[in-house]
Amino acid sequence: MYRQTEGRWYAQRSALKRFVVDLIVDEMERLRPGGAGLPSRPWADELHVDERGLGLDSLERLTVAAALTDVLHLQECGIEQAFLGGCRIGEWLQRVGDALKTRHEELTFCTSGSTGTPKRCLHLLADLEEECAFWAQTLGGTRRVLAMVPSHHIYGFLFTVVLPQQWRECPVVDARQMTPQSLGRLLEPGDLIVSHPAHWALMARHIETFSPHILGVSSGAPCPAELASALTARGLERLHQVYGSSETAGIGWRDTPDSAYRLLPFWSRDALHDTMLWRNLSGAAPRLHHLADRLVWNPDGSFLVAERVDAAVQVGGINVHPALVRRVLMDHPLVADAAVRLMTPREGDRLKAFIVPVRSSEAQGLAGELIRWSATRLPVAARPKSFTIGPSLPTSERGKLADWPIERIA
Repeated sequence: MYRQTEGRWYAQRSALKRFVVDLIVDEMERLRPGGAGLPSRPWADELHVDERGLGLDSLERLTVAAALTDVLHLQECGIEQAFLGGCRIGEWLQRVGDALKTRHEELTFCTSGSTGTPKRCLHLLADLEEECAFWAQTLGGTRRVLAMVPSHHIYGFLFTVVLPQQWRECPVVDARQMTPQSLGRLLEPGDLIVSHPAHWALMARHIETFSPHILGVSSGAPCPAELASALTARGLERLHQVYGSSETAGIGWRDTPDSAYRLLPFWSRDALHDTMLWRNLSGAAPRLHHLADRLVWNPDGSFLVAERVDAAVQVGGINVHPALVRRVLMDHPLVADAAVRLMTPREGDRLKAFIVPVRSSEAQGLAGELIRWSATRLPVAARPKSFTIGPSLPTSERGKLADWPIERIA
C-alpha cells in the first residue's frame, strides 16, 4: 500500500496556478491560432480575465469556464457560474481552491483530439496519487523538478503537480521558455527533468555534459534508443521512459534505452488479449482497459509496444490521425487527391503530404496555399511540414501507396 500525500495538490497555490493558467492558454489556442493576444507568462494574480487583461470576451470566458469546470468537476460544487464575471486570475484561483477542498476525488483529462474529437478520460485522484507514490520511491532523492510539459495534461499533472507533493517542499521550475543551453546552466545535482522526446533531442544536441546526479523522465511518444543512449553518454544519470496514455495514466516503464517495459505494480496482463490490461484497485474489483497499442509480451512479464490499433501517429507527443488530415486537405477546391504520412526518421518528425491538383496548371503556388489552408483548420501538430505536388499519388509495383521523398519544408 503506497503512502498517500498529506497535502492535496491544489493546496499548493503555485501548482494550482500553473494548472489553471496552462488550461486557459490551451483553450485560447483552440479559439485563436497561436494564442494571439494573450500576455506572456507568468501572469500576476491581479491580471483581469476579461477584456481589460487577458482580452477574453464573454464567449471566450464561457469556453474557458466550461473547460475548467469539466476537468475539475466543479459543477458538483455549484460554483461554475462564478467564472463568467470579469474578475481577476487570483480570484479564480481562490474559488477553484475552495471548491476542491470539498470535492476533489475525480478529474477528467482529454486526449489531444488532434483533427479528431477529444476523448474525455475520467481518473480518480487516489489512483494518480498511488502511481506517484511509486514514482517517488523509484526516483527517490529528487530535490527539484524542472517541467518541460503542460501541467493540465495527465503526464504533466502526474510528474509536475502530484509527484512533487510526495517529496514535501520539492520546488517545481517551469522551464518551458528556456533554451537547452539555459536549462543546462540551471541544472543542479538532484534535479529531475520532466520532458518529451522532441525536447530531449534538443538537449542531446546542445548540452555537451550534464551536471552529476540528474535524472530524466520522458513520455508522450517513444524515445529512440539512440537518443536515450546519447543523453546518458552526456552524463544524464538515468532516463526513465514511461508508457501510458490519457486514458490509463502510466502503464509501464524502462530506464535503459533498448530494454522492454515493465508493468507498474498495479497493472496486470489480460490472459487472452494483447490490447487489454487490468488496473488493480485496493478494495475494489479490477478495471479492464482497452489500449491503443498492441503489446508483445516476454516470458518474464515485460513487454514491447507494437503497432497502434487506431492508425494514429505521434507528432511531438500528440496523437494525430493522418486520415483526418487528408480529409481536411481534400476539402480544398484545388486538391483532387492527397496522401499524408509521417516523415521518415532522416526527413524529420512531422507530417508530410503528397498533393494531386485538380488541374496541372494550378500546381504552381499550391503548396503555399495549402500551408495557409492548414494553419486555419488544423492544430499545429497536425499541419504537414512538407508538401509535394505531382500528377498522381506515388504507388508501388503492386499499385499500393508508396513513400515519397520530401521536396519542400514549410
